[in-house]
Amino acid sequence: MGRWAAAIVWAAGGGVLWAGGVCRVVDARTGSGIAGAVVTVGREVSRTGADGGFRAPPGGGRIGMRAAGYRRGWMEARPEGCAFAGKLQPFRAKAVYLTGYGFGVAGLREPALGLLGRTELNGLVIDVKGDRGWISYPSEVGTRVGLGGQKVVPAPRGREMVQDLRIRGVYLIGRIVVFKDDPMARARPEWAVKRAGGEVYLDREGLRWLDPFRREAWEYALAAAEEAAELGFDEIQFDYLRFPDQTGLVFAQPDTAENRKRAIGDFLEEARRRLARYNVTVSADIFGYVCWNEGEMGIGQRIEELARGVEMLSPMLYPSGYQYGIPGFRNPVAHSYEIVRLSLEKAQRRTGWAAVRFRPWLQAFRDYGFDRRRFGAVEIGLQIRAAEEFGSGGWMLWNSRNQYSEEGLRTR
Repeated sequence: MGRWAAAIVWAAGGGVLWAGGVCRVVDARTGSGIAGAVVTVGREVSRTGADGGFRAPPGGGRIGMRAAGYRRGWMEARPEGCAFAGKLQPFRAKAVYLTGYGFGVAGLREPALGLLGRTELNGLVIDVKGDRGWISYPSEVGTRVGLGGQKVVPAPRGREMVQDLRIRGVYLIGRIVVFKDDPMARARPEWAVKRAGGEVYLDREGLRWLDPFRREAWEYALAAAEEAAELGFDEIQFDYLRFPDQTGLVFAQPDTAENRKRAIGDFLEEARRRLARYNVTVSADIFGYVCWNEGEMGIGQRIEELARGVEMLSPMLYPSGYQYGIPGFRNPVAHSYEIVRLSLEKAQRRTGWAAVRFRPWLQAFRDYGFDRRRFGAVEIGLQIRAAEEFGSGGWMLWNSRNQYSEEGLRTR
């Protein structure tokens, strides 16, 4: 809690707040207070009380407001309090994913944007810093962190397009790949994950990783996150926020479960601190099995600890990724609904979170692990139904080829 901690005093009377610098955040449709809403002024962060009330900051000023299940918003406070309640619009993001090239190439981007006009889709997940380590639009971040000038710019007009999408009301999620970072690990090999013999580790794709224990190696991802927030993204979503899923590697600290969990938690704490003034949601992608595995899977991801570091969790619930199935369902691609619904329920029981704080990734690509079935209207529709009946804060469709259709989606 910040120095202007949450209060629960609300003086009724035409929406005017009289009592001792008290303000309130409410649901724009019902007028009821939103408990636990995040309220920010500068880097000061607080949460609203049971009725949506909080203390106005000393001196007044612009206040950022956000809560799971709502679009973010802002309000103005005077030193003596707020003249009117801050209203947030109920909202659940339904998005598709675009790589940097998918965002930059009209032949891939425009069909996706067309779906936003014709279907229930209302958001985009866009690679800000993608799997290959480069920022998707023109940026000076690489130069500032010692990587040098941007060698690859998949979306040369990306900054302008982000502004255009903001005007159109599209919910924008900036995906930032954190520790899988071949360019930075090449530039600073002393920060790279090593093998036991001292050589730099290469993953299955031949790419290098940064050592999560090295705080100096966090700067590229954190600076990219701040830039994206300033540019106008509504949400910053961290991916590959983990250690490599490979044994026998060497890091700057002992490779223990507690150390791994602490490193991931410390990164998220720093990310929240750096991003506080932008009023953006901080979220993270996790493997589907993280919902089920009681440990940290050797990668530093244990769902209880992660839940303390982010506002939204996005488990990757692709049935094809459940190599061993789940209890009672050994063939996951034949049970798309059950995979999504039961995984979310398991995650909710372990975290104690409201359902709206989960927004799962759903499979919109051909199966690769079982019978090679095509995921079309039936499979996509079942996953969406499972997420919505659970009560999730929306859902996101993943297809690394940036190819989507109306299959499984409601049309307008």
